[in-house]
Amino acid sequence: MTGLLGKFLILIGVILVVIGGLFLLANKLPFIGKLPGDIFIKRDSFTFYFPVTTCILISIILSLILWLFSRK
Repeated sequence: MTGLLGKFLILIGVILVVIGGLFLLANKLPFIGKLPGDIFIKRDSFTFYFPVTTCILISIILSLILWLFSRK
């Protein structure tokens, strides 16, 4: 039981490091947040932004990473 908890905590740590790295590199990756399908509406005093395609892409990547870690 302790071994499983240790692996889970390491996995969470790795995921947090990857997410932190993505935040640091977000300005240097030109396609993040500007993919076709991302919704961006700008009016005089109103701005709405919802990165639909970017969220789907990140979800697929994280699912693949978690799937690879869950295999024995």
